[in-house]
Amino acid sequence: MTSILIRGGTLIDGTGSAARPGEDVLLRDGRVAVLGSEAAASTDPDTEIVEAAGRTVMPGLIDAHTHLTFGEPTGNDELFNHRTEAYSSMLSAYNARKVLRAGVTSVLDADCLWNIGVELRDAIESGIVEGPRMRAGGQALMTMLGGTAGRMIADEGRTGYATVVTGRDVMVNEIRRQIKYGVDWIKIMVTGLIPSMKGPEVKVWNIDELRTVCDTAHELNTKVVAHCRNSDSTRDAARAGVDLIYHASYVDDEALEAVVEAGSALCPTFTLLGNLADYGAKIGTAPELLDVFRAEIEVTARQLAKAHAAGVPFLAGSETGFAVTPVGEWHARELEMFVEYMGMTPMEAIVAATRNGAFAMRAEGELGTLEVGRIADVLVVDGDPLRDVRVLQDRERIVEVIKDGRRVDITTPIPERRQRASDQVRFLAACPLTRSLALTEDDLERLSHV
Repeated sequence: MTSILIRGGTLIDGTGSAARPGEDVLLRDGRVAVLGSEAAASTDPDTEIVEAAGRTVMPGLIDAHTHLTFGEPTGNDELFNHRTEAYSSMLSAYNARKVLRAGVTSVLDADCLWNIGVELRDAIESGIVEGPRMRAGGQALMTMLGGTAGRMIADEGRTGYATVVTGRDVMVNEIRRQIKYGVDWIKIMVTGLIPSMKGPEVKVWNIDELRTVCDTAHELNTKVVAHCRNSDSTRDAARAGVDLIYHASYVDDEALEAVVEAGSALCPTFTLLGNLADYGAKIGTAPELLDVFRAEIEVTARQLAKAHAAGVPFLAGSETGFAVTPVGEWHARELEMFVEYMGMTPMEAIVAATRNGAFAMRAEGELGTLEVGRIADVLVVDGDPLRDVRVLQDRERIVEVIKDGRRVDITTPIPERRQRASDQVRFLAACPLTRSLALTEDDLERLSHV
């Protein structure tokens, strides 16, 4: 038997119950075996001891919105046109180790390049790759207007992480195909950016199409997650039966009522927007967009606070996998944003990233809390996240990561990744080199006399 005794820490069990100082935790054969005063008495001579006095013991984090197969692209052209399947597979395995070391023991990766998400999940479960527990989707379902890539999306068939579906029969066949090859979730891109229309994303699916997807997936015991970046899309996704809604941007009261009535869960994924709003100037984001991103967070969060008060379950997701949310860096920031923008308590944010995240992993009652009989995914943190939830973002404060009752090596350095030249476009210029831009007034004056 493999057993670990975590001794003397303050236990946050992930259920929302008050923290319990000085609570011993005994893990045995991948499960929580004993809690409290009886834990030490139940050890055997081979039990490993982890001293946690003065530290916090809590469930491993669950990131419900990741893109581990994307390779941290700077934009859609790089993602769609400068990736190969084999290299992306190896890069995904490399990235998985970073996720685990950040204290994230489980992830939902709902859409991927090729079918790498499912294969990465299986490689982790088989012990070939070290990484977090995964649940995976396939290519996101789109209409030809879906997503953020505009005219890069093909009129039909596959483009990068997307499959364009046209008509009911194509939708049904694609869902069945993805389920045949092992997906845990079906993802729909309900909104998209249309190049000829100025402004934010618009709804590009009708409700009958959404119902077709949900009914087909649910008949085969598969859940549906939807990308919804406006209020109409959130409303129709909920009414159609979508189980988990990403973003819910600019949601209004009618859409919130639909979410409450349907029992859908929400994963706002504020982290990507927050990184752009707070740090976009450092990475070349267009200055005029910074206030737009911040406004989206503030407007959306005020409404979503109503949903939280109404009992809607919230999950934490970072959208890790883009250049603005690199792997292993920002997974825990969503908790900070829940506290800052939605008014959650640190405990409520922790519950969103632990117990509630079990829904994304399709493991409710098995995962996400430290209760007897539950899966032994545990963090030992040098600090008190109930005092300041930002401590979970400090890799130096994550002193133990335990997955399936086994301690993870978080000290041996991971080799530094160097960017492969063919993965990115090298632009000659960011704008046209006109004479007025290149030459000073004095230059132009002199040339006028030549």
